[in-house]
Amino acid sequence: MINKKQSLTLIGAVALSVSLSACSVFDYLIYKPDIAQGNYMELQQVEKLRVDMTKEQAEYILGRPVLRDSFADNIWYYVYHFKSGRNAEVTHKELILYFDGDLLTRVEGDYKINDDFDTPLNEGALPTVSPSVIEPLLPEQEPDAIRKNPKPFIEEERLETENDVPQQDSQ
Repeated sequence: MINKKQSLTLIGAVALSVSLSACSVFDYLIYKPDIAQGNYMELQQVEKLRVDMTKEQAEYILGRPVLRDSFADNIWYYVYHFKSGRNAEVTHKELILYFDGDLLTRVEGDYKINDDFDTPLNEGALPTVSPSVIEPLLPEQEPDAIRKNPKPFIEEERLETENDVPQQDSQ
């Protein structure tokens, strides 16, 4: 048989274990923000990189790197770390740029590099459009009345001030 002292101890132990586990039971109700750190880069930005770009051009496209090598300024690290608040899923992406002097030579990382990366900017082909496709754009046909007397979108009212009122001569 359980006496009064043992039953109070048992109830206390059950209450303590329930109170400690209550936080994990209601964890989904607690708001946790998403945490993004580092350089967020779109794939379109990375695709603009080309060999023999200067450091200034690469920085213009991607922004400032998170880390530059302390001993050699020829390696730039772009790191992006995202932690979802809802399910604690972590996304981690890196992009490493290698320079020879002032010119970009190589790119490594988690992003897909454009097939034209090895073609320098000044040697790349410009997009072409065949002349048969180009047709002049004609404005929509407007009635003659509107074309001859166009009305402004907003009617402005002129406010009269003291300077606008004609002065009468006193004789």
